[in-house]
Amino acid sequence: MDWLQAQKSLTTALLPLYGDREAAIITDWVLENLSGWKKIDRILHRSAPLPPDTLATYQQYTRELLTHRPVQYVLHESWFAGMKLYVDENVLIPRPETEELVEWVLATSPFPQTLPDESVQSTSPFPQTILDVGTGSGCIAIALAKKLPASRVHACDLSPGALAVARRNAATQNTPVTFHELDFLNPATWNAFPPITCLVSNPPYIPAKERSRMAPHVTNFEPSQALFVPDDDPLLFYRALSRFALEQMPAGSPLFVEIHEELSEQVLHLFRSTGLKEVTLRQDLQGKDRMVKATT
Repeated sequence: MDWLQAQKSLTTALLPLYGDREAAIITDWVLENLSGWKKIDRILHRSAPLPPDTLATYQQYTRELLTHRPVQYVLHESWFAGMKLYVDENVLIPRPETEELVEWVLATSPFPQTLPDESVQSTSPFPQTILDVGTGSGCIAIALAKKLPASRVHACDLSPGALAVARRNAATQNTPVTFHELDFLNPATWNAFPPITCLVSNPPYIPAKERSRMAPHVTNFEPSQALFVPDDDPLLFYRALSRFALEQMPAGSPLFVEIHEELSEQVLHLFRSTGLKEVTLRQDLQGKDRMVKATT
């Protein structure tokens, strides 16, 4: 099998599952991973045969993709904020809307995106301490740590498997993040953190009743613990985040969260009713209610 045949075969196999456009995108991603060549180089080498070991891997990837396993898990890679991150079934696949949340944090951060000079560093090396709740792959925490090197970044998760992935990504990106394995919903665990001045979270927020309407590549492979909340209490994480912010953070500190588009009014009401200030809703690039910012 040559590279052109490999492209046509995989695209054809994926069409019933994903449609023309997505099947083509997944195929390009797989072939670039296998060959190390960009699309133009694969065109130039389209008649070259796949080496036997590469062909075996190609066939294995095809079998996995046909079970609806997401290509990010098949290849163990996902791009976020310009970083190639390792992912597996222990963590959610990073989404573009979460990148927008990070961009909002960066756009409104009053703290420098470069390290302070030596004289400043000696008196106040970390003017901002950020906490990422439910870090998963570590994508939010690592992106913020890279862009705000004058800040100290902490991140927590309940899942040991997720934290193993997050630590791996932080090491690969050579980015200092302090990780904590704990249940954030239990206030008794909050004393594990230093004083926090900025809180960020993409928590679980999908009511369990919506599972039947979701695509199998999500429900069969991505971790349910990171996706779903009880139907009778879909705001439980936002309530905990609000309480933490008001009890543990200085006045005027920002809180940024990703939300379910259909629960925006409920999140806004919760934050305002608990005493958070400057509660602001923001839509993503698709025009969906997706992010909320508030201050203590």
